[in-house]
Amino acid sequence: MPGRRNLYFYHSPDSTMLEKVQPLYDLAKRYDFTVVKHYRDANIIVSIGGDGAFLQAVRKTGFRDDCLYAGISTTGRLSMYCDFNIDDQSRMIEAITNVEIEVRKYPTIAVTVDGQTSFECLNELSIRSAIIKPIAMDVFIDQIHFETFRGDGLIVATPTGSTALNKSVKGAVVDPLLPCIQVSELASMNNNRFRTLGSSFILGGSRKLTLRVVQDGNDYPIMGMDNEALSIQHVEKIDVELSGRVIKTVKLKDNSFWEKVKRTFL
Repeated sequence: MPGRRNLYFYHSPDSTMLEKVQPLYDLAKRYDFTVVKHYRDANIIVSIGGDGAFLQAVRKTGFRDDCLYAGISTTGRLSMYCDFNIDDQSRMIEAITNVEIEVRKYPTIAVTVDGQTSFECLNELSIRSAIIKPIAMDVFIDQIHFETFRGDGLIVATPTGSTALNKSVKGAVVDPLLPCIQVSELASMNNNRFRTLGSSFILGGSRKLTLRVVQDGNDYPIMGMDNEALSIQHVEKIDVELSGRVIKTVKLKDNSFWEKVKRTFL
Protein backbone atom coordinates (compact mmCIF):
# COMPACT_ATOMS: atom_id res chain seq x y z
CA MET A 1 0.00 0.00 0.00
CA PRO A 2 2.45 2.65 -1.17
CA GLY A 3 1.84 6.13 0.21
CA ARG A 4 -0.57 4.84 2.85
CA ARG A 5 1.22 4.07 6.11
CA ASN A 6 -1.00 5.56 8.83
CA LEU A 7 -3.39 2.92 10.10
CA TYR A 8 -6.40 3.28 12.39
CA PHE A 9 -8.17 0.24 13.85
CA TYR A 10 -11.89 0.60 14.63
CA HIS A 11 -13.19 -1.98 17.13
CA SER A 12 -14.96 -2.29 20.45
CA PRO A 13 -12.74 -1.45 23.45
CA ASP A 14 -13.65 -4.45 25.61
CA SER A 15 -10.87 -6.68 26.94
CA THR A 16 -11.86 -9.72 24.87
CA MET A 17 -11.62 -7.77 21.62
CA LEU A 18 -8.37 -6.08 22.66
CA GLU A 19 -6.84 -9.52 23.14
CA LYS A 20 -8.04 -10.62 19.69
CA VAL A 21 -6.70 -7.57 17.87
CA GLN A 22 -3.27 -7.36 19.50
CA PRO A 23 -1.69 -9.61 16.81
CA LEU A 24 -3.01 -7.17 14.18
CA TYR A 25 -1.27 -4.26 15.88
CA ASP A 26 1.92 -6.32 15.95
CA LEU A 27 1.53 -7.25 12.27
CA ALA A 28 1.06 -3.61 11.28
CA LYS A 29 4.20 -2.52 13.11
CA ARG A 30 6.19 -5.41 11.64
CA TYR A 31 5.43 -4.08 8.15
CA ASP A 32 6.29 -0.49 9.08
CA PHE A 33 2.78 0.91 9.42
CA THR A 34 2.12 3.61 11.98
CA VAL A 35 -0.91 2.79 14.13
CA VAL A 36 -2.53 6.13 14.96
CA LYS A 37 -4.83 6.85 17.88
CA HIS A 38 -7.25 9.11 15.97
CA TYR A 39 -8.91 8.42 12.63
CA ARG A 40 -8.23 11.97 11.42
CA ASP A 41 -4.52 11.07 11.29
CA ALA A 42 -5.12 7.89 9.27
CA ASN A 43 -5.16 7.13 5.58
CA ILE A 44 -6.15 3.50 6.13
CA ILE A 45 -9.11 2.66 8.39
CA VAL A 46 -9.71 -0.97 9.35
CA SER A 47 -12.87 -2.19 11.04
CA ILE A 48 -12.77 -5.36 13.13
CA GLY A 49 -15.97 -7.33 13.73
CA GLY A 50 -18.54 -7.84 10.97
CA ASP A 51 -20.42 -5.84 8.36
CA GLY A 52 -22.12 -3.86 11.13
CA ALA A 53 -18.73 -2.82 12.50
CA PHE A 54 -17.65 -1.77 8.99
CA LEU A 55 -20.74 0.41 8.56
CA GLN A 56 -20.13 1.99 11.96
CA ALA A 57 -16.46 2.56 11.16
CA VAL A 58 -17.36 4.42 7.99
CA ARG A 59 -20.00 6.49 9.79
CA LYS A 60 -17.98 7.29 12.92
CA THR A 61 -14.94 8.33 10.86
CA GLY A 62 -16.94 10.70 8.67
CA PHE A 63 -17.29 8.84 5.35
CA ARG A 64 -13.76 9.85 4.36
CA ASP A 65 -13.16 9.62 0.63
CA ASP A 66 -9.43 10.28 1.07
CA CYS A 67 -8.95 7.03 3.03
CA LEU A 68 -8.85 3.35 2.18
CA TYR A 69 -11.26 1.23 4.26
CA ALA A 70 -10.94 -2.49 4.98
CA GLY A 71 -12.97 -4.94 7.06
CA ILE A 72 -11.66 -7.82 9.14
CA SER A 73 -14.16 -10.46 10.21
CA THR A 74 -14.18 -11.99 13.69
CA THR A 75 -17.15 -14.26 12.90
CA GLY A 76 -15.18 -17.01 11.16
CA ARG A 77 -16.57 -16.14 7.71
CA LEU A 78 -16.11 -13.41 5.14
CA SER A 79 -18.98 -11.08 4.23
CA MET A 80 -19.95 -8.24 1.92
CA TYR A 81 -17.66 -5.70 3.59
CA CYS A 82 -15.18 -7.96 5.39
CA ASP A 83 -12.57 -9.32 2.98
CA PHE A 84 -10.22 -10.62 5.66
CA ASN A 85 -10.51 -13.16 8.45
CA ILE A 86 -8.81 -12.24 11.72
CA ASP A 87 -7.21 -15.71 11.86
CA ASP A 88 -5.78 -15.55 8.32
CA GLN A 89 -2.82 -13.17 8.38
CA SER A 90 -1.40 -14.47 5.09
CA ARG A 91 -4.16 -12.75 3.11
CA MET A 92 -3.56 -9.50 4.97
CA ILE A 93 0.19 -9.69 4.31
CA GLU A 94 -0.51 -10.26 0.61
CA ALA A 95 -2.63 -7.10 0.53
CA ILE A 96 -0.32 -4.81 2.49
CA THR A 97 2.77 -5.84 0.49
CA ASN A 98 1.08 -5.41 -2.91
CA VAL A 99 2.55 -2.31 -4.56
CA GLU A 100 -0.14 -2.29 -7.26
CA ILE A 101 -3.19 -2.76 -5.09
CA GLU A 102 -6.55 -2.11 -6.73
CA VAL A 103 -9.28 -0.05 -5.15
CA ARG A 104 -13.02 -0.73 -5.21
CA LYS A 105 -15.35 2.30 -4.97
CA TYR A 106 -18.77 2.17 -3.28
CA PRO A 107 -21.20 5.09 -3.85
CA THR A 108 -23.01 6.69 -0.91
CA ILE A 109 -26.30 8.59 -0.69
CA ALA A 110 -26.83 12.03 0.82
CA VAL A 111 -30.01 12.54 2.85
CA THR A 112 -31.44 15.89 3.95
CA VAL A 113 -34.38 16.07 6.37
CA ASP A 114 -36.56 19.20 6.28
CA GLY A 115 -33.77 21.13 4.57
CA GLN A 116 -31.66 21.13 7.74
CA THR A 117 -30.33 17.80 9.02
CA SER A 118 -27.98 16.10 6.55
CA PHE A 119 -26.20 12.77 6.68
CA GLU A 120 -24.79 10.05 4.44
CA CYS A 121 -25.53 6.34 4.08
CA LEU A 122 -23.42 3.54 2.65
CA ASN A 123 -26.17 0.90 2.71
CA GLU A 124 -29.60 2.47 2.91
CA LEU A 125 -32.05 4.94 4.38
CA SER A 126 -35.22 3.39 5.77
CA ILE A 127 -38.40 5.25 6.74
CA ARG A 128 -41.04 3.31 8.68
CA SER A 129 -44.25 4.00 10.50
CA ALA A 130 -43.69 4.36 14.23
CA ILE A 131 -47.28 3.46 15.14
CA ILE A 132 -49.75 0.73 14.17
CA LYS A 133 -50.97 2.70 11.19
CA PRO A 134 -49.73 2.98 7.58
CA ILE A 135 -47.48 5.92 6.86
CA ALA A 136 -48.36 8.05 3.83
CA MET A 137 -45.69 9.74 1.72
CA ASP A 138 -45.89 11.65 -1.55
CA VAL A 139 -43.03 10.45 -3.75
CA PHE A 140 -41.39 12.95 -6.12
CA ILE A 141 -38.71 12.24 -8.72
CA ASP A 142 -36.90 15.42 -9.78
CA GLN A 143 -39.78 17.45 -8.27
CA ILE A 144 -42.38 15.58 -10.37
CA HIS A 145 -45.04 13.75 -8.35
CA PHE A 146 -44.72 10.02 -9.00
CA GLU A 147 -47.04 8.34 -6.50
CA THR A 148 -48.51 8.52 -3.03
CA PHE A 149 -47.23 5.63 -0.95
CA ARG A 150 -49.22 4.12 1.91
CA GLY A 151 -47.84 1.24 3.88
CA ASP A 152 -45.27 0.30 6.50
CA GLY A 153 -42.45 2.30 4.91
CA LEU A 154 -39.83 2.72 2.19
CA ILE A 155 -36.18 1.70 1.77
CA VAL A 156 -33.81 3.79 -0.33
CA ALA A 157 -30.67 1.75 -1.02
CA THR A 158 -27.28 2.21 -2.64
CA PRO A 159 -26.00 -0.51 -5.01
CA THR A 160 -23.99 -2.16 -2.22
CA GLY A 161 -26.94 -1.71 0.14
CA SER A 162 -29.09 -3.56 -2.39
CA THR A 163 -27.83 -6.82 -0.85
CA ALA A 164 -28.99 -5.87 2.65
CA LEU A 165 -32.48 -4.85 3.86
CA ASN A 166 -33.47 -4.09 0.26
CA LYS A 167 -32.93 -7.69 -0.82
CA SER A 168 -35.01 -9.01 2.07
CA VAL A 169 -38.06 -7.22 0.61
CA LYS A 170 -37.47 -8.63 -2.91
CA GLY A 171 -35.50 -5.66 -4.23
CA ALA A 172 -32.94 -6.18 -6.98
CA VAL A 173 -29.23 -6.75 -6.35
CA VAL A 174 -27.43 -3.95 -8.22
CA ASP A 175 -23.85 -3.82 -9.48
CA PRO A 176 -22.00 -1.00 -7.64
CA LEU A 177 -20.49 0.05 -10.98
CA LEU A 178 -23.94 1.51 -11.70
CA PRO A 179 -24.31 4.86 -9.89
CA CYS A 180 -27.94 4.75 -8.79
CA ILE A 181 -30.38 4.50 -5.90
CA GLN A 182 -33.14 1.91 -5.46
CA VAL A 183 -36.50 2.47 -3.80
CA SER A 184 -38.33 -0.53 -2.31
CA GLU A 185 -41.65 -0.79 -0.50
CA LEU A 186 -42.49 -2.22 2.89
CA ALA A 187 -46.03 -3.68 2.85
CA SER A 188 -47.67 -1.16 0.53
CA MET A 189 -51.44 -0.80 0.40
CA ASN A 190 -52.83 -1.56 -3.08
CA ASN A 191 -56.60 -1.64 -3.56
CA ASN A 192 -59.38 0.28 -5.34
CA ARG A 193 -58.66 3.35 -3.23
CA PHE A 194 -54.88 3.35 -2.84
CA ARG A 195 -52.33 2.46 -5.50
CA THR A 196 -48.51 2.35 -5.68
CA LEU A 197 -46.13 0.93 -8.27
CA GLY A 198 -45.96 -2.24 -6.19
CA SER A 199 -42.34 -3.02 -7.06
CA SER A 200 -38.87 -1.65 -6.52
CA PHE A 201 -37.63 1.00 -8.92
CA ILE A 202 -34.13 2.26 -9.69
CA LEU A 203 -33.16 5.90 -10.28
CA GLY A 204 -30.08 7.05 -12.19
CA GLY A 205 -27.24 8.81 -10.45
CA SER A 206 -28.35 12.33 -11.40
CA ARG A 207 -31.92 11.91 -10.11
CA LYS A 208 -33.24 13.43 -6.88
CA LEU A 209 -35.83 11.64 -4.79
CA THR A 210 -38.09 13.63 -2.48
CA LEU A 211 -40.44 12.09 0.06
CA ARG A 212 -43.08 14.33 1.64
CA VAL A 213 -44.63 12.79 4.74
CA VAL A 214 -48.39 13.36 4.79
CA GLN A 215 -49.21 15.24 7.99
CA ASP A 216 -52.01 13.00 9.22
CA GLY A 217 -50.78 12.27 12.74
CA ASN A 218 -48.20 9.71 11.60
CA ASP A 219 -45.41 12.20 10.94
CA TYR A 220 -42.98 10.81 13.54
CA PRO A 221 -41.50 7.97 11.45
CA ILE A 222 -38.71 5.68 12.54
CA MET A 223 -35.74 6.54 10.32
CA GLY A 224 -32.70 4.32 9.96
CA MET A 225 -29.39 5.26 8.36
CA ASP A 226 -27.52 2.04 7.67
CA ASN A 227 -27.55 0.23 11.05
CA GLU A 228 -28.20 3.31 13.18
CA ALA A 229 -31.46 5.04 14.15
CA LEU A 230 -31.98 8.74 13.49
CA SER A 231 -33.73 10.65 16.25
CA ILE A 232 -35.93 13.36 14.72
CA GLN A 233 -39.24 14.26 16.37
CA HIS A 234 -41.12 15.63 13.37
CA VAL A 235 -40.55 15.02 9.65
CA GLU A 236 -42.13 16.72 6.65
CA LYS A 237 -39.68 16.32 3.74
CA ILE A 238 -36.78 13.99 2.99
CA ASP A 239 -34.47 14.58 0.02
CA VAL A 240 -32.23 11.75 -1.20
CA GLU A 241 -29.59 11.70 -3.94
CA LEU A 242 -26.17 10.25 -4.62
CA SER A 243 -23.62 12.19 -2.58
CA GLY A 244 -20.90 12.24 -5.22
CA ARG A 245 -18.50 10.76 -2.65
CA VAL A 246 -17.35 7.16 -2.64
CA ILE A 247 -15.97 4.79 -0.02
CA LYS A 248 -12.73 3.18 -1.21
CA THR A 249 -12.00 -0.40 -0.17
CA VAL A 250 -9.28 -2.91 -0.97
CA LYS A 251 -10.02 -4.89 -4.12
CA LEU A 252 -8.53 -8.35 -3.81
CA LYS A 253 -7.85 -10.93 -6.50
CA ASP A 254 -10.80 -13.22 -7.20
CA ASN A 255 -13.01 -11.14 -4.89
CA SER A 256 -15.32 -9.06 -7.06
CA PHE A 257 -18.68 -7.77 -5.88
CA TRP A 258 -20.44 -10.66 -7.60
CA GLU A 259 -18.13 -13.19 -5.98
CA LYS A 260 -19.08 -11.61 -2.67
CA VAL A 261 -22.77 -11.98 -3.56
CA LYS A 262 -22.21 -15.62 -4.49
CA ARG A 263 -20.37 -16.52 -1.29
CA THR A 264 -22.97 -14.72 0.84
CA PHE A 265 -26.20 -15.96 -0.73
CA LEU A 266 -25.53 -19.01 -2.94
